[in-house]
Amino acid sequence: MNVTSLSDVPTWTLALMGVLIVFQLVLEIYALVKLFKTPDERLVLGNKWPWVAIIVLVNILGAIIFLAVGRKPAVMAEPAPAASDTARIDRAERAADVLYGSGEGE
Repeated sequence: MNVTSLSDVPTWTLALMGVLIVFQLVLEIYALVKLFKTPDERLVLGNKWPWVAIIVLVNILGAIIFLAVGRKPAVMAEPAPAASDTARIDRAERAADVLYGSGEGE
């Protein structure tokens, strides 16, 4: 097929190209926003500029690579320590005193 002008390209091909261009731009913008919101210590390469080059120059694959493997998992916060057994018993005794009276003076 010999294409000499843009008007010779089938409409479905132009539509597909348009969708791919929009998808690429949205994905790259999303990856760049995620990159700049991620602290340097969570980045695999440790610096943002190599990732900017990868995302922008490698097109769709660069953004996908960054989103898939470019960030280290966030550190989970330490869970709150469980109340000790004596604190739970004290709370239970105080609740019983409030509900049923202290039992003193009977």
